Amino acid sequence: MNTVADPGLAAQPLVRIAGSPGFVAPAARVEDLPGPRGLPVFGNALQFEPGANHAVFERWAREYGPLFRFRFGKVTAIGVSEPALMTALLRHRPVELARSPRISTLIEELGFRGLFTAEGERWRRQRRLVMRALTPEAIRHFFPVVHTVTGRLLARWRAAAAEGRSANVPRDLKRYSIDVTTWLSMGVDVDTLNHDDNPLQGDVEFWFATIGRRLPMIVPYWRWFKLPVDRRVDAMVARLDATVAALVADARARLAADPALRARPSNILEALVVARDEPGSEFTDEDVKGNVATMLFAGEDTTANAIAWLLYYLATVPEAAAKAAAEADAVLAPAPMPAQFADLDRFAYTEAAAIEALRLKPIAPVNGMITNVEMDLAGLRLPAGQLVFLLPRPVAMDPRHFDQPAVFRPERWLGDAGESADDTKRKLIPFGGGPRYCPGRYLAMVEIRMVASMALRNFRIALDAAPESIAEHYTFTLGPATLPLRFTPR
Repeated sequence: MNTVADPGLAAQPLVRIAGSPGFVAPAARVEDLPGPRGLPVFGNALQFEPGANHAVFERWAREYGPLFRFRFGKVTAIGVSEPALMTALLRHRPVELARSPRISTLIEELGFRGLFTAEGERWRRQRRLVMRALTPEAIRHFFPVVHTVTGRLLARWRAAAAEGRSANVPRDLKRYSIDVTTWLSMGVDVDTLNHDDNPLQGDVEFWFATIGRRLPMIVPYWRWFKLPVDRRVDAMVARLDATVAALVADARARLAADPALRARPSNILEALVVARDEPGSEFTDEDVKGNVATMLFAGEDTTANAIAWLLYYLATVPEAAAKAAAEADAVLAPAPMPAQFADLDRFAYTEAAAIEALRLKPIAPVNGMITNVEMDLAGLRLPAGQLVFLLPRPVAMDPRHFDQPAVFRPERWLGDAGESADDTKRKLIPFGGGPRYCPGRYLAMVEIRMVASMALRNFRIALDAAPESIAEHYTFTLGPATLPLRFTPR
């Protein structure tokens, strides 16, 4: 039996969602959909692959079509890769659809309960606070910090070049993103780029790996007994909890020392503490800590992986790299990186390359949710409590939607003649969609343009491995398992 996420909504009228023109669901009932054969008790759970669960979903989508069913233990779920249905389903969050309770439970078990797992009015209020610090104007004001951290990354890659060694790009970019995010959201310069002994980035990376490891498990054994890896998880959570608690204590001290900050908080953390301290506040200390952690995690993995994949394509597609480097030279010379916020608006080709990398390597290739009400998807009847997984990459790799879909071609996003003129851009959901559209998308694009333009302005980038050896690794987001890049000064 599936579980109804919000029983109070289950009696609402049937929600009907149409697919693309001419699309009709292959069955009227979930149990009649095509899908992989499973085993008794386990269903299809044993068919998932650690680090590659997304590839299993995508293989099923290719084999069984844009609507298919599978079983995870006793629970029947459906996969959706039909573009109009996916975008419509995203628009129905957070009322008619909620985030998958399984992922929310796993995250909250690891000690953090914030915006990502919130639903209903609690989500709306927390999102308003977070969005205040992530508006374009707020990011513009924050640009000097992004410039400072980008300069540190440039120095790190110059040092690698001077020593004749390849850079550990995934690690460097995760440290870069952590430094930007903590400074923006908490007012703290942790500078993990220059302090390799700081355990913060490693702990955050292990946190994501833990989610990826536990997500496909039918039996949550760690709730009853601990393996060595689970004791390591507990130690990691304790360190992160202590780090977040210290950040909250520092924010309270700043607010006490300068009461004027309560009227105009300087960052997200201070705004959360102020909201927590209001008379009659519905916020708790756990909400504050949970949202601090949410900002830390969301900013680290997603943006870092997006930049890593972009650099991978620029290192392996010389024509695209040459065009992006020429753009960086034209905009920046003689400066080594953008010196003012207005420079970022002039990187049309670089931004197109970033979108193209997100098409080929979606950072969130699987998006799970649960229906709160009955729904009709192009003729397929879904009960309340139905688990649904959205799979964006099968659309991005479909020649019916994209010409030469396997080719990295940023030009497809440029100008009126580009494929976006045929509404193709709506078939991409790199930052989600609907009301729960990623609040950090604007900051992410600023970081992507900053790092890519800096790298191309200063270096020739080469992959220090065979392209086919760069494997995808999926935990909570999709990144390269390794990405050794060699930076040669220009």
